[in-house]
Amino acid sequence: MSTANANLTIRGIDIDVIYKDIKNLHIGVYPPLGRVRVAAPNRLDNDQVRLAVIQRLPWIKRQRDKLRAAERQSEREMVTGESHYVWGVRRRLKVVERLGRAHFETDGDRLLLYVPSETTAEKRRTLLDQWYRNQLRQAVPGLVSRWEQVLDVTVPKWTIRRMKTKWGSCNRETRHIWFNVELAKKHPDCLEYIIVHEMVHYFERNHGERFTSLMDRHLPDWRSRRDQLNAAPLGPEEWTT
Repeated sequence: MSTANANLTIRGIDIDVIYKDIKNLHIGVYPPLGRVRVAAPNRLDNDQVRLAVIQRLPWIKRQRDKLRAAERQSEREMVTGESHYVWGVRRRLKVVERLGRAHFETDGDRLLLYVPSETTAEKRRTLLDQWYRNQLRQAVPGLVSRWEQVLDVTVPKWTIRRMKTKWGSCNRETRHIWFNVELAKKHPDCLEYIIVHEMVHYFERNHGERFTSLMDRHLPDWRSRRDQLNAAPLGPEEWTT
């Protein structure tokens, strides 16, 4: 069976298209972010696929909304025994209540939180968010520097923030890149994929054939990294596209 790939962006939704020797067009929406994949007959072109997707947009959006609701972790209570992910590794939280500076440490498969006993759950979640941000601040510079050399570009500014749905974003005019703080929960390969993805946007705005070609050239396993990134549950935030 012969196949070809294409990437379309329709009403702000990225669509992965695979052309195959099949009779009918099939649209799928996949967890956790609601990735849209179209299997299309070889006889159709991109414009025909685009029209078919537009006609099914209400259904696609409903499916994405359902996935967003289903794939969120419950809000963390920040108590001993909870699971938290750090760089793709599931760790059990142990809360050590004591006086002094509140901080996190890792110990084997545990995530230790040293905190005064009167600290609220909300404050503990804030401390965890800050710790995740620090993890990214330590990891991002080396990867950005490496890929600046590979791609022969400069990233003048990057920022960590909690974003809605997107793992990263890029302003092509200012070259400012944003990284989702949730990336600190994922395997380091996923962070590198997002860094390369956003830097490639310096050369190509959309996710079309040229973008895919550049990703294939510089990071051949980017699709498996993307799938790995999207395989685990997200946090409890109410993200929208």
